[in-house]
Amino acid sequence: MAVTESAVVPAGREPEETREGSPGASEGARAAHEGILRRQSARESAARTYARALPIVPVRARGLTIEGADGRRYLDCLSGAGTLALGHNHPVVLEAIRKVLDSGAPLHVLDLATPVKDAFTTELFRTLPPEFAARARVQFCGPAGTDAVEAAFKLVRAATGRTGLLAFTGAYHGMTAGALAASGGAGEVRVARLPYPQDYRCPFGEGGERGAELAARWTESVLDDTKSGVPLPAGMILEPVQGEGGVIPAPDAWMRRMREITAARSIPLIADEVQTGVGRTGTFWAVEHSGITPDVMVLSKAIGGSLPLAVVVYRDDLDVWQPGAHAGTFRGNQLAMAAGAATLAYVRENRLAERAARLGTRMITELRSLAREFDFIGDVRGRGLMIGVELVDPERPSGATADGPRAAAPELAAAVQRACLRRGLIVELGGRHGAVVRLLPPLTITDEQTAAVLDRLADAMGSVARGGSG
Repeated sequence: MAVTESAVVPAGREPEETREGSPGASEGARAAHEGILRRQSARESAARTYARALPIVPVRARGLTIEGADGRRYLDCLSGAGTLALGHNHPVVLEAIRKVLDSGAPLHVLDLATPVKDAFTTELFRTLPPEFAARARVQFCGPAGTDAVEAAFKLVRAATGRTGLLAFTGAYHGMTAGALAASGGAGEVRVARLPYPQDYRCPFGEGGERGAELAARWTESVLDDTKSGVPLPAGMILEPVQGEGGVIPAPDAWMRRMREITAARSIPLIADEVQTGVGRTGTFWAVEHSGITPDVMVLSKAIGGSLPLAVVVYRDDLDVWQPGAHAGTFRGNQLAMAAGAATLAYVRENRLAERAARLGTRMITELRSLAREFDFIGDVRGRGLMIGVELVDPERPSGATADGPRAAAPELAAAVQRACLRRGLIVELGGRHGAVVRLLPPLTITDEQTAAVLDRLADAMGSVARGGSG
């Protein structure tokens, strides 16, 4: 089912926004809003994250728009950290959930076969790269992406009989023990860490094709040098675009080199598509940009259509697990499978990945124009609707050379985030130092909304440039 760009947003207009959010709420609404925030602060763990930077209490949402308990409305470019491919409460998602609820189908079935699961796996396999889908098996995991990462590690270790893993600087794969060990911020490293190529802060000071080639050569050296201290690993895990690491797209040629290097040494290649999948980067799966076929794909976030769902899809000859080798009570979430199947089909049928590529190119182009106005914008990068703007101290280089990249400016990024929130725009921060303003709008964002997002972000940056704290 093909649609025009103006038709990709569900029927029914979203509430109108203003430059400064919605008009002031009643005293009662504001009091309720503040009371909920106070109770959250008193009762919840100190580990809470988004609630600290975004002191809002969502009560209604549709598409790109969230309305808080205080009556203010926001454009949501966080999208559940990339979970909401179709935005909030998309009609096809709600219809799929209601259909299951009204049918009387069981909501909890462990790993039993159901029509809902069959429909989800059929749609999932339809979207996968054909060479991969032809020989694929799927393992349903616990509902979080980090559990799927753990399952992938267990799988390749069982299949190869080896234990070590290769991961990359700046990576983020989850918060459970094994996934955290493979992430760039791990405090105790049991994984061999390899350089991830990037242009702005290239570890070799080169960037571009030369920097990516040096990163590939380093990887080969680590694997082939008998004195490197890194034995042949059970697998390599990588993100086609590092999200939490600062929105850094992997060069396509480098991705192909990683595929060649791992294939030549019988090392299973694991692609972590938890945040990059379901059209986010401009192709349905981000590995399609480079044309590689991984051995394992880790999927979560958007595949559940806003509800918790995570799977590992892998090449059939790796399927050496014994029954119960990886299990979980909540691996049969029927509502998530129904919502996920509807989301996958909608993105595929309406070619939202292609639209994300076009809109992303437009947004990155306009943001790079904005960089000429504000010297604290060090770099603008991304792929599709996964965009990062790195903020820097224009007066301070990050290294010994004066002509290198500027030092990261996390305080400036936090000020921009606050200024955006004041203007009714929700953005996330990421990157090595928390200095990258991240945009993850839903794939259904309209042209008009895109302009509003860019306008509010530019206005927020202007306010901070003039010395405002937001």
